[in-house]
Amino acid sequence: MIGFRICKRERKVEAKWVEAFRALPVANVSDVMSRMTAGGAALRPYYTGGIMVGPAITVKARPGDNLMVHKALDIAEPGDIVVVDAGGDLSNAIIGELMVAHAIQRGLGGIVIYGAIRDSAELSAGSFPVFASGVTHRGPYKDGPGEVNVPISIAGMVINPGDLICGDADGLLSVGIDDVETVHGAATKKHEAETRQMASIKAGTNDRSWVDAALTKLGCEGL
Repeated sequence: MIGFRICKRERKVEAKWVEAFRALPVANVSDVMSRMTAGGAALRPYYTGGIMVGPAITVKARPGDNLMVHKALDIAEPGDIVVVDAGGDLSNAIIGELMVAHAIQRGLGGIVIYGAIRDSAELSAGSFPVFASGVTHRGPYKDGPGEVNVPISIAGMVINPGDLICGDADGLLSVGIDDVETVHGAATKKHEAETRQMASIKAGTNDRSWVDAALTKLGCEGL
């Protein structure tokens, strides 16, 4: 039944790309995707830090209900990121520390909730990656409906089952399975360029002539 079903994930990003993206800041990945892909500024990390990378298992949940999220945690494979579109609603928490403990026990790579969580102090003190839009003490319902492994959208960012999910302290984004090689190559070059620029800044040799050149081109007075 459309709206209440569990679908099979037909493919997922290869493990070699999951490992390759661990070396890249999310900001660099975002830059080479034209800064057009993001999970929204409200989606923030609730864990101690570090990068989250893994293939998505997607959930479209009724706001305030986590029945299908429980099922996704049970069928997800080690390293998977469970990504939940709960409509961004903050009335009821979709997960808390018990569900996170279950995810850790199963070896999952993280949980993303476009909605609310609870037990935020405990989750924030831990190292297991959790992203969410907000916090409430009010618990969830378990009535459904919902769908697992269907395309979802978070703040306009479309995520298909098996896509690569990347998150760190700056936020979260998704890279389509068919784009990972191209994006990784471009993001690696961007990261290398910024690493060289940082070295120049520290050495006092960074070229700042581009600032006046840009102002001149735009017709700024007073240079």
